[in-house]
Amino acid sequence: MATDSLLLSSAAPFAGTAFRFSLSLRDIEELLLERGVMVTFETIRCWCDKSMRRRPGSTWHLDEMFVTLRGEPYLLWRAVDEHGAELDVLIQKRRDKAAAKRFFRRVLRSNSVPPKIVTDQLRSYPAAKADIPELAQV
Repeated sequence: MATDSLLLSSAAPFAGTAFRFSLSLRDIEELLLERGVMVTFETIRCWCDKSMRRRPGSTWHLDEMFVTLRGEPYLLWRAVDEHGAELDVLIQKRRDKAAAKRFFRRVLRSNSVPPKIVTDQLRSYPAAKADIPELAQV
């Protein structure tokens, strides 16, 4: 077991190879396999995402959509930055001011306040933003 974790920790730097040289994730998978390390390209993609994680952009886009889970309708709230990086996702039953406020607070826990937030025309967003002091200028 210790050998497996040692191999994986020594293989993680190969994830950066995809950026330094123009290699695909499958190429890196094959390079590691030649060295006796069996990982999937999906694992390598996760390593690349972690190593290239950058700060969120200055503009956030918030939206919500209905999804059905076990036959019941839910709302999937999603925050994406200007680069298309997903900031947060939340599934809730409601689509009111309290739900929007909960989502804003959740996103702000892990990200700083952006200068601009783009939303659809849902009236819950401005009402929730008015109740959160950090978002008063946005």
